[in-house]
Amino acid sequence: MIECLLKDEGNQIQKAMSKVLPLEELEASVRDLKRAGKRIVFTNGCFDLIHPGHTRYLSKAKALGDVLIVGLNSDRSVRELKGEGRPLTPEVERAEILAALEAVDFVTIFDEPTPQKLIARLLPNVLVKGAGWKPDEIVGRMEVEAAGGRVVSMAAEPGFSTSSLIEAALRAPR
Repeated sequence: MIECLLKDEGNQIQKAMSKVLPLEELEASVRDLKRAGKRIVFTNGCFDLIHPGHTRYLSKAKALGDVLIVGLNSDRSVRELKGEGRPLTPEVERAEILAALEAVDFVTIFDEPTPQKLIARLLPNVLVKGAGWKPDEIVGRMEVEAAGGRVVSMAAEPGFSTSSLIEAALRAPR
């Protein structure tokens, strides 16, 4: 029984990791999916500590189309954005966790501070970003709209944040 569970776990990890693609491979898949009439949704982030706010956000984003792609900040770009000590979880592990979520179809890791080049190459039909960003601050908005796509600002789930989780962990008695 235990061997069977371990074998299945290995298959689940393989299945999840098969959804993590380098940009060139993802670009080819996106072209094929668009030709097949699929609506491509894109979002991005650090996703350092996955919490219910993330999973709910990703599920809502997926509902806006047929295929959800998550652009994941590399470890280097997270450090650049969030400072030393971040990320808490290495990029390969963050990618595996995201890819294991049912709502997520593909994950790609990008090393730049913003996903602008990534968005410009994929040109999703729908670009989703948290409502904390003003429309003119949403990276990739101009490229997506110029290609006939739309940009959606999605409200964050109240009560959930990675920063709050980190602060709570630091306050917890040892």
